[in-house]
Amino acid sequence: MIKPSFAELVRVFGRIGLVSFGGPAGQIALMHRELVDERKWVEDDAFLHALNICHLLPGPEAQQLATWIGWRLHGVKGGLAAGLLFVLPGAAIMLGLSVLYAFAADLHVVAALFLGIKAAVLAIVVQALLRIGGRALTTGFKRGLAVAAFLALFLFNLPFPLVVLGAGLIGFVVARARPEWLKAHGGSAPAPVGPMPWGATLRSVAIWLAIWAAPMAVILATLGPDHVLWKIGAFFSQLAVVTFGGAYAVLAYMAQQAVQQMHWLSPGEMTDGLGLAETTPGPLILVTQFVGFLGAFRAPAPFTPLVAGILGAAVTLWVTFTPCFLWIFSVAPWMERLERAPRLRGALAALTAAIVGVIANLTLWFALHVLFARVSEQRMGPVRWSIPDWSSIDWRIALIAAMAAVLIFALKRGVLTTLTLCALAGLALSSV
Repeated sequence: MIKPSFAELVRVFGRIGLVSFGGPAGQIALMHRELVDERKWVEDDAFLHALNICHLLPGPEAQQLATWIGWRLHGVKGGLAAGLLFVLPGAAIMLGLSVLYAFAADLHVVAALFLGIKAAVLAIVVQALLRIGGRALTTGFKRGLAVAAFLALFLFNLPFPLVVLGAGLIGFVVARARPEWLKAHGGSAPAPVGPMPWGATLRSVAIWLAIWAAPMAVILATLGPDHVLWKIGAFFSQLAVVTFGGAYAVLAYMAQQAVQQMHWLSPGEMTDGLGLAETTPGPLILVTQFVGFLGAFRAPAPFTPLVAGILGAAVTLWVTFTPCFLWIFSVAPWMERLERAPRLRGALAALTAAIVGVIANLTLWFALHVLFARVSEQRMGPVRWSIPDWSSIDWRIALIAAMAAVLIFALKRGVLTTLTLCALAGLALSSV
């Protein structure tokens, strides 16, 4: 292993932060090529073991992996540099796009471009579902968990955290009795000997909990618990604790709450935000920043709309990513021990399988609300399901979505190319 200087670490992660397109899979592949294959800063086994543990933690696994690599090379300052540089370039771009969207969304040209982006997002989410499903559902038991998670969300409206954490608990139990049902892979060497790093863990937890809570304490003291900034911070703090499986997995829960409960934005605007996040570098979970910006922008008092929106985006960014540093700096000293814990590997395998069902629910929810202007809800006791009004289908979006599917699945085009071409198609069809 070659240990770089701190300045070199900053330079390399700054570049990675600017070009980390393609979602978690693309970002992890980029870091592996840059840091393992080319620069040999991290051994391949250590990289993969850390990635397995990052999958167990809530939050964006690629950003957490970057933070762990920085920590391993230069301690806490290295972790902070790598983690922040992975996020901040995309966050700055996302803030600029959110401002443009808030002030220009009613303009014909912008609305036309987003017509195409919404359609492209449908194909992108389907691609994510198929990719993750193909990798995760390797046994009949895992496929059953995925179906159960989908039905629990779509038909019974169970809380997202309950579904995800319940799947993890099932995996934890099944890993001991029937490990072949999960095929959870991990390290086979014995856990390292030596003193348990309790002191470092407890210090990290105390420090980062205080950092996480600091802006919320200021908001509570100055604006009170009824202000939109407090509600944004509280909501995304809760989300940060249950975002297992990456952004796609949590989008269904976030969208339903932000749209139906908080009324911060519409379903169409939610898909617009996802389209923006797909076009920027950094974690896809930066879509939360767009939601926080619009939520505060539309309830700005006592600030101007622009100032409130920027504050909303900043609070969202803070409470979304500060926990990532808490998890990594607390767990990093335990990485080797955790990787060799078979029950935790089982919990991860079951949780990942359930995530496929969660993403399937998200896919169907997006498709219904993007393709159809009117969607009604039917109920029968505890069961409820959504029914579209077929006369309200937007044929333009359906046509562009089919075009996006051809670009992604048949022609193997990238996300940026697909979004660009679909946005132009939306512009061309908007007047029809």
